[in-house]
Amino acid sequence: MTRQHSQIRVQNSYVSGISDTPLKGQTIGDCFDETVARFPDGDALLSLHQGLRYTWTELQQAVDEAARALLALGLAKGDRVGIWSPNCAEWTITQFATAKIGAVLVNINPSYRTHELEYALKQSGASTLVLQGKFKSSDYVATLAELAPEIRDAAPDTFSCASLPELKRVVCLDADLALPGMLTWQGMLGHADQVSAERLAEVQGTLQFDDPINIQYTSGTTGAPKGATLSHHNILNNGFFVARTMGFTEKDRLVIPVPLYHCFGMVMGNLGCVTHGATMIYPGDGFDPEATLKAVSEEKATALYGVPTMFIAELEHANFAQYDLSTLRTGIMAGSICPIEVMRQVIDKMNMEDVTICYGMTETSPVSFQTQTDAPLDKRVTTVGTIHPHLEVKLVSPETGAVVPRGETGELCTRGYSVMLGYWENEEATDKSIDAAGWMHTGDLATMDEEGYVAIVGRIKDMIIRGGENIYPREIEDFLYTHPAISDVQVIGVPDEKYGEEVMAWVKLSEGQQLTGDELKEFCKGKIAHYKVPRYVKFVDEFPMTVTGKIQKFKMREEATHELGLA
Repeated sequence: MTRQHSQIRVQNSYVSGISDTPLKGQTIGDCFDETVARFPDGDALLSLHQGLRYTWTELQQAVDEAARALLALGLAKGDRVGIWSPNCAEWTITQFATAKIGAVLVNINPSYRTHELEYALKQSGASTLVLQGKFKSSDYVATLAELAPEIRDAAPDTFSCASLPELKRVVCLDADLALPGMLTWQGMLGHADQVSAERLAEVQGTLQFDDPINIQYTSGTTGAPKGATLSHHNILNNGFFVARTMGFTEKDRLVIPVPLYHCFGMVMGNLGCVTHGATMIYPGDGFDPEATLKAVSEEKATALYGVPTMFIAELEHANFAQYDLSTLRTGIMAGSICPIEVMRQVIDKMNMEDVTICYGMTETSPVSFQTQTDAPLDKRVTTVGTIHPHLEVKLVSPETGAVVPRGETGELCTRGYSVMLGYWENEEATDKSIDAAGWMHTGDLATMDEEGYVAIVGRIKDMIIRGGENIYPREIEDFLYTHPAISDVQVIGVPDEKYGEEVMAWVKLSEGQQLTGDELKEFCKGKIAHYKVPRYVKFVDEFPMTVTGKIQKFKMREEATHELGLA
């Protein structure tokens, strides 16, 4: 009987991740303090572009000061705190300070413009926003002032906004750019003395590991982004097991050039390090290949994160040979499948023999699959690895919901501790994604081989992945519909050598209207993130459709790929 049951399980696409290490039943704040106690004088955080270096004890002092300041300003468990900034030490201090008081951190993409910022702040009901002054082409202060003009004249303690009624306080990290209604970072910290360390410990002690602690927005196929709500338990354990798979200890030093607003940075990076006492190293506020190489070389890093395009940029940099990468051994490459030649160079030229591949989604905290450090080269370039500890996976027929045999294509579903609590204030979307048995339906089509390695072979829906960024066509379509000259529009992804995919818009104009591709791109600038702006625009009279009137995007992709010479 046992043998027969075992044979059946081997034949179908279901597997569970076994581990001899139990899940952590603690909050992020308690885990952080535990790590400080174990490695008080070890390097915790190095923000190289800011010239800031913290030991674990020093980082704890900075985190606790920020946490006491937030309590003094009136924040309480469950309040939402938005953070809109590129990578910096204050981002991480805010991450752990909010975790210590039970406030829910709302990650806001640094590329967001007015339309997207307004939606995230309103939908989350954020009472507080921490923002950078400027970064590259983004003027965060001016963008917020466009939505909340009252902030130009108000005082920080009297600021209120008609268009964002729940937003009560704004903290600007650039003191020189702060408007009258904003607190500066130092100004915020000045309130910390009003709350004792004992009071912070008392608040921290009331928190439970299943409490929501983080909202991360994912673009929705139905238009509006959805806020994946994650708990301490979700992301703390995921960060722990990601880093454990790479063999992290307190001796590891991780360079993190990926954005903190994304799970890649704040969970796989920050929480992966915190759970093992490893060092977090930020080479810059945005990705720069030479700054990344320099950080690895000068700080004797043992691990490096990135999407394939980042590794390609590093390998191809003119000064690559000048940097000593001999201390590297492991890291993560995620976002899209890595070409085999790139993987070979990462292993041979960057000394990352133990580099791993990860797969997941924000809704699963994020990692569900990861290759082991000794996985064969072919598995690292054709699959996303095997199931993570304490998680389950099954591949099911999109038509019937039945588990498919191994080797056949099915929709990838995952279940376990990592599945989000739900979409913030969106029960309908939650119910569509998580079924009654607790399975998260990813929308990705995959296959599983006899060894349990999973390969992603397609998407049920038409998500575009551009350089590791997930882009959902419907969101861009809904925005483009607001242009007065556009009658109808369909957005697709087309192949791109550098980014994997690029955005293309097929546009039907209203009768008598005229519009050029450049004019359409100009219309997008400053209103949607730069990576969502269509690179290609095609004006058409009609779209390919089925006899029942459904748009055939696969035919659009085929035609566009041929016409643009992108095959």
